[in-house]
Amino acid sequence: MSGAADAEIALFLRRLKWAVLGAFALWVIWLLAPILTPFVVALMLAWLGDPLVDRLEARGRSRNTAVILVFALMVLLLALALLILVPMIQRQIVTLVAALPQAQEWLMGTALPWIERRTGVEILGWLEPERLFEWVRAHWQQAGGAASTLFGYLSRSGFAMVAWVVNLALLPILAYYFLRDWDRLVERVASMIPRNHIEIVSRLARESNDVLGAFIRGQIAVMLALGVVYAVGLSVVGLNLGLLIGLIAGLISFIPYLGATTGVVLAVLAALVQAQGFDVKLLALVGVVFTVGQLLESYVLTPRIVGDKIGLHPVAVIFAVMAGGQLFGFLGMLLALPAAAVINVLLRYAHERYRQSELYAGHGPTIVLQSSGEPAPGMGIVPKDVEPK
Repeated sequence: MSGAADAEIALFLRRLKWAVLGAFALWVIWLLAPILTPFVVALMLAWLGDPLVDRLEARGRSRNTAVILVFALMVLLLALALLILVPMIQRQIVTLVAALPQAQEWLMGTALPWIERRTGVEILGWLEPERLFEWVRAHWQQAGGAASTLFGYLSRSGFAMVAWVVNLALLPILAYYFLRDWDRLVERVASMIPRNHIEIVSRLARESNDVLGAFIRGQIAVMLALGVVYAVGLSVVGLNLGLLIGLIAGLISFIPYLGATTGVVLAVLAALVQAQGFDVKLLALVGVVFTVGQLLESYVLTPRIVGDKIGLHPVAVIFAVMAGGQLFGFLGMLLALPAAAVINVLLRYAHERYRQSELYAGHGPTIVLQSSGEPAPGMGIVPKDVEPK
């Protein structure tokens, strides 16, 4: 009895040790989140490029040659995308800037008066310069505090911009080294795993790799396809800012419904400003474009490109992105969906172990599960009131 109790205590202490190590690792990631973004992005690029490098190696090329070829291909694809997109986006920004006076006139002359008539709330009066100056004089202390807060935010934003530039400069360097040493990194990680757990860890790693591959490659393809559909569709129906709005909606469509919702809001506002009022035909055509895009995503793009390998419910995706952003900022949002996909694999394994445990089966024999998750023939649960022979 004492030996069994000692074993239980030892098991509890081992699990407590791993829990403490996991919490410490999360705390360190939280502290280092502002500088980890380029490393994480570079690691993801290396992970995406490693299969192609392995194929080139299998055809007789050295690792360094294969890495240089794949890295050059990535750079060329990025340069081609910039050459195509930058001039188009520049024209859209010029169109947006040119439309700002028209948008201001529509907002002050049409939109806000309409809102005032419907709600009875005075809005235009608060926007008059004299009234604004009077408010500032009456609340100069609060205004001074707000101004200092604003200047502090702007200075922090300036430092953040410098950090972004540095991260962009570091990204290709980090991606090259990660890609070159990827197999060595994997071997070192594998060598640290306890030998009695290597089989199950290898299985979970393969499943996680399959899930992540299906998710990231498929989701990138879906995002690009939706961006093209929205941009082309909105441009064809006559929306001046259709290209810019379509690209934005496509790029943020990795969060379910957020891309379409954001695109609809921006497109409706752009249509109202462009038409200086309610152009029913233009608004209807905008609705048709986003309806077609959602139908394509739901019934064609996602089933055919991503498939059902991910197993993440849209609510789980939204929660993962929001929780990641809350805990770790931009880095958390970047890692939220890959982490959720891996956690989903671990939960499936935990469910499998639970179905095989005595807690689930009772006091009968251990249930052997088939690949479908159902008990193998002849391996049922022995009722408690029936003694096994």
